[in-house]
Amino acid sequence: MPILVTGGDGYIGWPTALRIADRTDDRVILVDNFARRGWVEEVGATSAVPIMSIDQRLAAAKETLGLSNLSFIEGDLTEKSFVDELLTVHEPSAIVHTAAQPSAPYSQINGERANYTQHNNMQATRNLIWGLEEHDLTDTHFIETTTTGVYGAPTFPIPEGGATMENQGERDEVPFPAMAGSWYHLTKSHDAANLRLANKQFGIPISDVRTAITYGTETEETREDNRLKTRFDFDYYFGVVSHRFAAQAVAGYPLTVYGKGEQRKPFISLEDAVEGLAQLALTDPAERPDDLTVYNQVTRAISIVEMANTISDVAGEFDYDAAVKHFENPRDEDETHKMEIANEKYMALIGEQAQDFESGTRDILTTLARYEDTITAYEDRFLPSVLED
Repeated sequence: MPILVTGGDGYIGWPTALRIADRTDDRVILVDNFARRGWVEEVGATSAVPIMSIDQRLAAAKETLGLSNLSFIEGDLTEKSFVDELLTVHEPSAIVHTAAQPSAPYSQINGERANYTQHNNMQATRNLIWGLEEHDLTDTHFIETTTTGVYGAPTFPIPEGGATMENQGERDEVPFPAMAGSWYHLTKSHDAANLRLANKQFGIPISDVRTAITYGTETEETREDNRLKTRFDFDYYFGVVSHRFAAQAVAGYPLTVYGKGEQRKPFISLEDAVEGLAQLALTDPAERPDDLTVYNQVTRAISIVEMANTISDVAGEFDYDAAVKHFENPRDEDETHKMEIANEKYMALIGEQAQDFESGTRDILTTLARYEDTITAYEDRFLPSVLED
C-alpha cells in the first residue's frame, strides 16, 4: 500500500518523501498544490536555494538515488472531492501530513490572511481524517506535523502528551491546554483537538508530531544532487529566526536580538525532523500504537542569544563579520523564559541527535555562501525595521 506525503513540495515534506522512498519498495506519493511558492512570492520574497520543478526533482531522485517509487499528484486538500478521489484510488497505509500555511507572521497580516490560514489548514486536515472514516481506511496511520507553538510559553515543564489537572482534590489526565499565540498556531491547536476526536470516534491511529523550529539546508539525500535541494526561506514572514540570522550574517547585517534574548525556544535540525517522520511512516502496523500519540519533535531548547552567538562564531569561519546586537524588545514577553520540554518519545524514535545547531549552522552558511547574490537582492525582506535605524 502506498504512503502519502502531503506538502510534498515543501521544506520538510520533500526531504521526508525522499527518506521514506529510499527505505521502502512501496509507492510514495507526494501531494501538493504549490501554494507555498505562491505565498512567498506574494510577500516579495524568494527561496535562497533555487528550487527545481517537481518533474526535475523526481527525475533527479531517480537518476541520483535510484528512487523509482516516487510519484506526484497536484491538488488542493481543502477540496473534499479531490481528497475523496485521492483516498479511494490509492488507499494509503500511512499519511504524513505536512501541508499547511506555516507562517505565524503571514497569518497576522490582516483578517483575510488569518481567515485563509485557518480555513486552509483546518479544512485540509478535516477532509483527510473524515475521508479515512468515510472510505473505510481507519487503519491508515495518520501522522501530522503540528507545532510546539501550541504550548505557548508556560513557566512549568512541557510534557510530551497530556497534562495532569487537579481541582478540589481530584486529579485527571487531560489534553495540554491550547496556548497558541497566533492565528496560524491556533490552526494546529484545533488540529490537535480534531485528531484526538478522530482517534476516539473513528479509531484512526494518530501521531501528533509537534514540530519545533527547524533549521538546516541538507539531509543525507539532498546532499547528493543540487536538483534535490529543499527550499530555504529567509524573509520575515516565512524564514524561521535561525535562517533569518544566517541570511543577515551573509548580507553584512548585525544579528538582531530583542532585549536580553535569554528566552529558550525549541529547535530541531531538518535531518532529525525528517528521520522521525520516516520512522513513523514505516512503522509496522503491528508495532505502532493504536491510539493517539504525541511526539515533541525537538532535540534541544536554545536561547535566542546563544543561537545568535553560535551563528556569529560560525559566520567568522566564512569571513562574515556578523556582530550580535541587542535592541529594545517591541514584544511583551519574558526575555528570560527557560523553556523545558520533554522529548523522550521522539528521541526513542530517532535514537540520537544527528545534527546539532552548530553543525546545522555550518551547513546553512555553506549553502548561503553560494547564493549570496540572492540574499543581498532580497535583503529588504528581512525586516525587522530596526535594521534600518
